[in-house]
Amino acid sequence: MEVKQSDNEKKGSFYIEIDNMKAAEMTYTHAGPNKIIIDHTEVSDTLKGQGIGYKLIDAAVVYIRANNLKVIPLCPFANAFFKKRAEEYANILA
Repeated sequence: MEVKQSDNEKKGSFYIEIDNMKAAEMTYTHAGPNKIIIDHTEVSDTLKGQGIGYKLIDAAVVYIRANNLKVIPLCPFANAFFKKRAEEYANILA
């Protein structure tokens, strides 16, 4: 499954489409030129238990690092993920 990204320079998302519908999505908001806030993650019931949320986070981390950004994970899922791996991701946490 391919993770896609949309971004309008104010808000964006990482998502997976199935049959032209978003089946999983992680949304974020730009907080100035160097930070994003991950504010919501949702995975459809048909994809739960398949690690799809982690795939969305992996895509976000690649984007964050490639663009020298910092992240504020307000979404409970993303927040828990980054807390568990605080040492590994300390360089991108705001």
